[in-house]
Amino acid sequence: MAERKALVVDDEFHIVQVVAIKLRNNGFEVFTADNGSDAYRLACEHRPDVIVTDYQMPAMTGIELTEKLRQNSATVDIPVLLLTARGFAIDPQQKESLRVAACLSKPFSPREVLHCIEQVLAQRAAV
Repeated sequence: MAERKALVVDDEFHIVQVVAIKLRNNGFEVFTADNGSDAYRLACEHRPDVIVTDYQMPAMTGIELTEKLRQNSATVDIPVLLLTARGFAIDPQQKESLRVAACLSKPFSPREVLHCIEQVLAQRAAV
């Protein structure tokens, strides 16, 4: 089976590192970015199986990144998991219209992120 690809996006370096290590240790090829603009370029270039992105970032937020991905036929179907600061809620309508696969609140455990990704990818495979 081809290696699964994940894109991890966060302006906090330690979060990118922790999530990337967990995914690499579980068979993912991982690409990383620290802002939405770079993430969009990488998503178009590598077409990852899943994107894990922070909501609040400079240059382009996770929501803006997701909006841009949904407008591009090459990236329209890539599942996106949003990481949000504690207590920060995403409007349910916006989440649905952008087809955000899941939202995880910080702080989170890398195992929780991996579990969530595995669930999202299993659901996609079952469709």
